[in-house]
Amino acid sequence: MAEGEDKDQKTHDPTQKKLDDALKKGDVAKSQDLVTWFLLFISTLVVATMAAGSAGGLAVPLKNLIANADLVTVDRAGGMRLMISLILAVVVAVGLPFLGLFVAGIAANLVQHRLVFSAESLKPKFSKISPMAGAKRIFGPDALVNFLKGLAKITLVGVVIFTVLWPQRSTIDSIVRMDVEMLLPHTFSIVMSVLMAVVAIMAIIALADYVYQYQRWYTRQKMSIQELKEEFKQSDGNPEVKGKIKQLRRERSRKRMMANVPTATVVVTNPTHFAVALKYEPGMVAPVCVAKGMDLIALKIRELATASDVPIVENVPLARALHASVEVDQPIQEEHFRAVAEVIGYVMRLKGTMR
Repeated sequence: MAEGEDKDQKTHDPTQKKLDDALKKGDVAKSQDLVTWFLLFISTLVVATMAAGSAGGLAVPLKNLIANADLVTVDRAGGMRLMISLILAVVVAVGLPFLGLFVAGIAANLVQHRLVFSAESLKPKFSKISPMAGAKRIFGPDALVNFLKGLAKITLVGVVIFTVLWPQRSTIDSIVRMDVEMLLPHTFSIVMSVLMAVVAIMAIIALADYVYQYQRWYTRQKMSIQELKEEFKQSDGNPEVKGKIKQLRRERSRKRMMANVPTATVVVTNPTHFAVALKYEPGMVAPVCVAKGMDLIALKIRELATASDVPIVENVPLARALHASVEVDQPIQEEHFRAVAEVIGYVMRLKGTMR
């Protein structure tokens, strides 16, 4: 029974396949507070840099409208032209700020996870309309945690706003008695102070919430021993996976074999079809095959041998026999000792003559 309980415990880190499957389903670590912070930050930036320009862009057409109100025609065509001009003025004035907010919303999600397109959330699920599931969502542990988080956020933001506004209480009291020219700069200064303070505290809240959401998501992806076994069976039994593994092994073995060709003592070839690279050093019991191949691989071995100044000896029957009987990194068989010794002796004499 203890063993069965252990199998159900998800205590093992998720595999890459499990994480990839979760991503395909749209199950990602996401903090809504981080999205809120990005939007708030861009909004503050927009207010600080574009508020005056946007206000001016709207003020000009409105002033013209008021100043020339007696010239405006009220028929259908005139009203349509007036409506279009006002809409264009509003779009020009607020278009760039709204574009900034749109980009901020996308960036807030890309910071947390890569772009995901999944229709999983659109599939009908009984749990979405189940009264029991709904009650669990409302009164469950997650709902309680979210309520406490919301209460803590409201408290922190409220304390920060109070801390910023309290030293300026005398200025706020005098706003109602200020001239219009003085009113806007003072109001703008107070609003910017509050926004920057809220952005600062929300940055801390968003970072903490993202860490919390990521930990919850990662814990949710953890796997039990049984799940690990099942995934291993599926991966190991997949013919495509097996074929890919074999292909990778062959490529690695071929690269390693080709890297050994420059270290060979001699390459025995059938002029076009076979090539066997042998290595012999004093003290060896028998020469060792460091590379072998047919056709294109044999051609590559001959090219590497030529480039590395490794002697090439053409011996059709010996090349065929060695290729059929010896494996890479293995010594040659005893029945080939005499023939190979003659070849290596010839190579040694040739090298001695050249020296």
